Amino acid sequence: MCGDKSLFHVINKNFRQKVELGNNTRIDVLGKGNVKLKVNGLTHVVSVVFFVPDLKTNLLRIGQLQDKGLTILIQYGYMNIYHPEKELIIHTEMTTNRMFLLLTNSLHQKPACLYNSTPDLAYLWHCRYGHLSYNGLRTLQTKNIVHGIPQFQIPSTVCATCMIGKQHRDPIPKHNNWRTTNKLQLIHADLCGPISPISNSKRRYIICFIDDFTRKAWTYFLGEKSEALHIFKRCKNYVEKEIGGYIKCLRTDRGREFTSFEFNEYCIEHGIKRHLIAAYTPQQNGGAKRKDKTTMKMVRCMLTERRIPKNLLPEAVNWTIYVLNRSPTLAV
Repeated sequence: MCGDKSLFHVINKNFRQKVELGNNTRIDVLGKGNVKLKVNGLTHVVSVVFFVPDLKTNLLRIGQLQDKGLTILIQYGYMNIYHPEKELIIHTEMTTNRMFLLLTNSLHQKPACLYNSTPDLAYLWHCRYGHLSYNGLRTLQTKNIVHGIPQFQIPSTVCATCMIGKQHRDPIPKHNNWRTTNKLQLIHADLCGPISPISNSKRRYIICFIDDFTRKAWTYFLGEKSEALHIFKRCKNYVEKEIGGYIKCLRTDRGREFTSFEFNEYCIEHGIKRHLIAAYTPQQNGGAKRKDKTTMKMVRCMLTERRIPKNLLPEAVNWTIYVLNRSPTLAV
């Protein structure tokens, strides 16, 4: 189907029909004929083409090409059309909306003059200098740094392209705007690992739970990340009985060990609110991140001082965690 009458080489203007589109609307066909197209230096005749004035984009059906004896091969985002005698005649790439564009030159083109203009002279020079800020353009004008730059008024509008290409993330606040006032009101959690070499008990990960109010930490070993929910259940039962309260909120990153369906269902069942930090922003869960860093620093110092082999690293971590949990300064 074609919407430009000038592209037709032969047309029957008396032909009438209606065509139904994908949105169930019907448009009128006011003619039928042949169109000659020039692709890669070869002239091709497309027969039985409907003239649809309301059509904005020309459409070519693959099934019609196959009826003419052509071979269609669609693979790896490209479409190749082969002629029985001329072999490959058309090669095109798939677009973002999963359509194949056929760029052709019509044999009935009218002479045209291409002209490009912009109503805003300041925006034109803004683009020419690689989206230089308007303050920079003003400096070029006032100090005569560039010869030949015209005088123009700096607009007050903001370039939408600059907002996309030059935007940056705001700095992370160093102090919290809100702090807890009770025990277990907010628990920070983070998983560290895998630790190499693996321990004798086949443990490779460390998970740490920290109370935001008291900074008391509970640390456990894991063999796999999938054990995070089981360890959290153990920690929850132990901590709530020890303190005599309930965990109200849990803050973690968006790792799959914390965002699984079972983990979310368990928190909903026990009324635990979730705080999931933004991706690639560990600063939002800094308490847990610093605790992991502090633990590993203590382990490395103890190994270095006693000249313990590296293969005993997990056992040293286990002993360090035991000392941290038994420390009276961290008791709730």
